[in-house]
Amino acid sequence: MPAPAPDDAFFMRRALDLAALGLGHARPGAIVGCVVVGPEGDIIGEGWYERYGGPHAEVNALAAVRQPELLPQSRVFVTLEPCAHHGQTPPCADLLIEKRVGEVIVCHDDPFTLVAGRGLAKLRAAGIPVQTGLLAEEGRWLNRRFLTFHEKKRPYLVLKWAESADGFLAGPHFQPVQISGPQAGLLTHQWRTQEAAILVGTRTALHDNPRLSARDWPGPQPTRLVIDKNLALPPTHHVLDGSQPTVVYTLRERAATPNLTFVKLPGTAVSADWLPAMLADLHERGIQSVLVEGGPTVLGALLAADTWDEIRIFRSPRRLERGIAAPRLGLRGWQSQEKVGEDDLFIWIKD
Repeated sequence: MPAPAPDDAFFMRRALDLAALGLGHARPGAIVGCVVVGPEGDIIGEGWYERYGGPHAEVNALAAVRQPELLPQSRVFVTLEPCAHHGQTPPCADLLIEKRVGEVIVCHDDPFTLVAGRGLAKLRAAGIPVQTGLLAEEGRWLNRRFLTFHEKKRPYLVLKWAESADGFLAGPHFQPVQISGPQAGLLTHQWRTQEAAILVGTRTALHDNPRLSARDWPGPQPTRLVIDKNLALPPTHHVLDGSQPTVVYTLRERAATPNLTFVKLPGTAVSADWLPAMLADLHERGIQSVLVEGGPTVLGALLAADTWDEIRIFRSPRRLERGIAAPRLGLRGWQSQEKVGEDDLFIWIKD
C-alpha cells in the first residue's frame, strides 16, 4: 500500500525545522524557513535565513528550484510573513510576485513595524492566494525571541542557574562551588550561542571571574552584560578584557574603551529603578534575548518584577549544607523536567 501523501502541516513543519538552523545566526532578525512544493506535491526547493544581512529564506528556497517554470503551479510554505520593505535585502513579497508563484502559505504574521501585514497585502493585491495561521503556535514559539523583542519592546529573558539538592547556588560568602555536572556545562555553552547576550551581577563577576563566552560549543559569541553599580570590578577580570563586546551597567560615569561600553543607569540600587532603563537600552542596542546567569540579586530583582520569559534550573544531587540560597519559586506556568547527565533540568515557561 503506498504511503499517504504529505499534508500541508508536513511541509510547514519542514519549513520550521529549516528555520531552526538559523538560531543564533539570524539575530536580530527572525529565524525563517521556506519550502517550495511543486505541482506533483513534492519539495522542489527549500532554504532558510542563514545569517543576518544575507539572503532571506524565500530567496534561498526559490534559488534552489531547478525548474523555475514550475513556480506558477507551485505552493510556497514560509514560517513568517514575507517582508515588503527594502532592508538588508530587497522585499521577498516582490520576489514571490515576480516569480508568479501559485500560492503562499504563511505560519504567522510579522509584527515588525515595516512589515506588519504589508507583505500579505502586497501578495493578495497581486492576485496570489495567501493562507495564514498554519502551525502558528509552533511558529511563534520558535520565533519567541524576535516576537518578544518587537511586541514587548524588550529582550526575551531566560533566567538560568544551578542549585544544589538542598537549595544553594554558591558557597558561604559567595565562594564559587562547582554544582552542576559536565553535561549541564556543555548545554549551557550551547545556550550561550543561541542568546544574544549574557547578564551577570557584580558579585558573580567578582567572585567567579567568568569569561561569559561559548568556548565549548560552536556558534556566535554573545554580548557580555555586567551590572557593576560602583565600578568595583578589577580591570584584570575577564569581563573587562575587551575580548568580546561588553556592556557594563553602572551608577557612575566612565568613558568607553574598545569593546567595552559603560551605561549609567538611574536610581541607587539594583531595583525597579534601573530595570526599565536597562531593558530599554538593550532594546535600543538590538539585543534580542538575554541569558541571565546570576547572581541572586539580579535574579531576585527580575523575579520580583515578574520580568522574565523562561526559567531554567539545573538541580544537582550534590548537597552543600550551607551557602547562598537559590531563589525560591512559587510560579504558575508550564514546567518540564528532564535528565542532563547527573543533574535534573527544570524549565518554566511563563503563561
